Amino acid sequence: MMRTRPLKVALLGCGVVGSEVTRIMTTHADDLTARIGAPVELAGIAVRRPGRVRAGVPEELLTTDATALVKRGDIDVVVEVIGGLEPARTLITTAFEHGASVVSANKALLAEDGAALHAAAEQHGVDLYYEAAVAGAIPLVRPLRESLAGDKVNRVLGIVNGTTNFILDKMDTSGAGYSEALDEATALGYAEADPTADVEGFDAAAKAAILAGIAFHTRVRLDDVHREGMTEVTAADFASAKQMGCTIKLLAICERAADGRSVTARVHPAMIPLTHPLASVREAYNAVFVEAEAAGQLMFYGPGAGGAPTASAVLGDLVAVCRNKLAGTTGPGESAYAALPVSPMGEVVTRYHISLDVADRPGVLAQVAMVFAEHGVSIDTVRQQGKDGEAALVVVTHRAADAALSATVEALRRLETVRGVASIMRVEGE
Repeated sequence: MMRTRPLKVALLGCGVVGSEVTRIMTTHADDLTARIGAPVELAGIAVRRPGRVRAGVPEELLTTDATALVKRGDIDVVVEVIGGLEPARTLITTAFEHGASVVSANKALLAEDGAALHAAAEQHGVDLYYEAAVAGAIPLVRPLRESLAGDKVNRVLGIVNGTTNFILDKMDTSGAGYSEALDEATALGYAEADPTADVEGFDAAAKAAILAGIAFHTRVRLDDVHREGMTEVTAADFASAKQMGCTIKLLAICERAADGRSVTARVHPAMIPLTHPLASVREAYNAVFVEAEAAGQLMFYGPGAGGAPTASAVLGDLVAVCRNKLAGTTGPGESAYAALPVSPMGEVVTRYHISLDVADRPGVLAQVAMVFAEHGVSIDTVRQQGKDGEAALVVVTHRAADAALSATVEALRRLETVRGVASIMRVEGE
């Protein structure tokens, strides 16, 4: 039977995503009621600037007192889309203390303090859902947390930031430089006025921490994720990638060690073969490739950001949490029973593409090869082009530990015949 008393929702934030959440809740109210089994009512919206024009948002619901809103005893679910660490952390824990479940899109907070938030939700017998925190509209958190709960996930490899994928895609397809591609991304609204969080990999690193924690049943914090940005990627890197039958993507990579005793999480630019499904992900789209023991290879693809796509994920969580409220139960919480150690980047094993500027004279290649051999890094291929006493030497290695490669590069820089290390790029997805 349909319950007549509505479930009341408090919305924290009414920007691009919050406005879309409000619109969908209003225009699809009857469908949401049918799917949940009870009406859902937006009881209040906390904002910082109540005088700002928000089309379709009832002004009588606006308040600047977010704390009072989440403390109301009649609130069943709090939807948090304000982002950042504070006041979001305090507001969410306050909501738990007053019996409200929480739906959040806050990747930074979950990557930084997810364990404490899960513990608080469990203590108060409420839900914490956050599908929208990773990859926008793409269903990813729930498949990892529920659909693959009986399987063993070994690797998660993905493009989880639309801004950087747009920039790299433009550099690849049009030959544009980084600055030119960034300007286009900014003009089209894909990049923020300050794009640091995206282009330096902070956004992707937060998402990698969340994904690794769920996939490997292990607590992975943002500080555990190795992070490199993509601002140093050049047209020359793309030219080299094309000669190898590859393209370049900023990847989030979460892996279980071969012996199963540890995990790694990292974000950095990498060359991937054009035959890999991720190579065809264009413009601002996201895609995540999951490798599981029984299920095999799975790929999740779609828009990873934007008001409507992110609101779609928020509403999906809202329906699930409301159903749990009606049933008097909660959904799955944190699963960190494996408690695997997170290995440092130096222990990661992969292939490398190294471009060197060297003197164009006899014996240089032998000297370079000797340095690689001394550090236990095996060379797969070498390509050399010389002109006017100088040469570009491109070395592609077999799989080697990151620490060994780093030591090799430092030794190369000390060689008199090496004028500089132009670029170092990992090769993934083979």
